[in-house]
Amino acid sequence: MDLSILIVNYNTRELTLQALRSVYASKTAYTYEVILIDNASRDDSVAAIAAEFPQVRLIANSENVGFAKANNQGMRMAQGRYMLLLNSDTEIQPDTLKIMVTFMETHPEVGASGCKVVLPDGSLDKACKRGFPTPSASFFYAFGFSKLFPKIPAFNQYQLGYLNPDDEYPVDCLVGAFMLVRAETIRQVGMLDEQFFMYGDDVDWCYRIKQAGWVNYYYPRTSILHHKRASWRKKPTRMIYEFHRAMYLFHRKHYWKKYSFLVNGAVVAGIGVKFLLEWLRARLLQS
Repeated sequence: MDLSILIVNYNTRELTLQALRSVYASKTAYTYEVILIDNASRDDSVAAIAAEFPQVRLIANSENVGFAKANNQGMRMAQGRYMLLLNSDTEIQPDTLKIMVTFMETHPEVGASGCKVVLPDGSLDKACKRGFPTPSASFFYAFGFSKLFPKIPAFNQYQLGYLNPDDEYPVDCLVGAFMLVRAETIRQVGMLDEQFFMYGDDVDWCYRIKQAGWVNYYYPRTSILHHKRASWRKKPTRMIYEFHRAMYLFHRKHYWKKYSFLVNGAVVAGIGVKFLLEWLRARLLQS
């Protein structure tokens, strides 16, 4: 088996069916399997998917175990030489699988790769090519310096806005919405860290992959469509909490011992203030 495609579904039945249709419309000689992990959806996703795509290997969880743990469930039963994390709210092109697997086949130094990710309005999903969220990168991003000075690398360490999204290059971090990872790399660095529920697991994985000597590569010779955050639109406060919790977990895991007490304190305070402001804004919009 060349490729195992892992899709986690949570109450996105129609989008997930669209994603599966796009996968099975692929034009490729590579062999692949699709493993779908459902996190206790309440919209009859499992029945609908099983009816239209009986070839899909289905795991139906009795509770929402999160993105990282669900993907790990799929990886444990996967047989491919490559693992593709694919969001349920994406649609791939007919040539996407062929282009991306061929790239990995001809670049053995690459542990993980990602393609160009486009939002419904045609703009770039900036998460598809990122730097790691170091304290300085996070500060310049959180306080708007990256928007004020989009072409200055020092102020754009996180979203890499100064790099042409149509060019290819190594990056620190890819996005879990579409992330193709070599099985050999996974055997070396391990699977996703299940401390992360729905955010940050891809950043942590890319960090570990790069630390182990592999290359993370952005390869925009094909693209996918991403209907972003589809499964969490009805729970914005939970989404905000998990996003900021992931920021804290990542910093604590990878940067805590590298920085002083003062820097660590400033990071934690910044995450707390940002969380509070976004939580209050979400509550006001809901009221």
